[in-house]
Amino acid sequence: MKKLTILYILILLLSNVSELSAQSKESKYEKEKRDISTMLEAFNADAARSDFKAYFDHFAEESTFIGTDATEVWNKKEFMVWAKPYFDKKRTWNFTSLQRNIYFSKDGKLAWFDELLDTQMKICRGSGVVEKINGQWKVKQYVLSVTVPNDVVDKVVSEKASIEDLLIKQLKTQK
Repeated sequence: MKKLTILYILILLLSNVSELSAQSKESKYEKEKRDISTMLEAFNADAARSDFKAYFDHFAEESTFIGTDATEVWNKKEFMVWAKPYFDKKRTWNFTSLQRNIYFSKDGKLAWFDELLDTQMKICRGSGVVEKINGQWKVKQYVLSVTVPNDVVDKVVSEKASIEDLLIKQLKTQK
């Protein structure tokens, strides 16, 4: 009976240690989620304020921005060149997050997110990958997409068909 009681206590202690470890891991990721959310909020606010340096400091040196137009795929330097006139004229974008999800790699060094944004284009989706570099989360890839309600997809496709048919032909010949 004494051995059974000791065994029961050991099992109880081990289950508590395991539970504490899981809670500790979860709370670590909760802090990281807050840090990433804070960075993304600043990222959007810096664009809205037309703060060129602060906005681009959120990007890793090796990063990619993918815009809403099929031709918009830029590395950081190319995106900076494209965006500079908008920042200089104080005609940047103002995105606010409506809903955000953040996920982590097993080692916790990478995270990816998706969010619905309130923008001048109405609801858009921002998604991307962030990496912790020198203790700070940096954008490695950002993708901005215009959402299209299912009820109007046919109208949107009809509207963009003539423009994108040409691009489709061009892209197929480049393969």
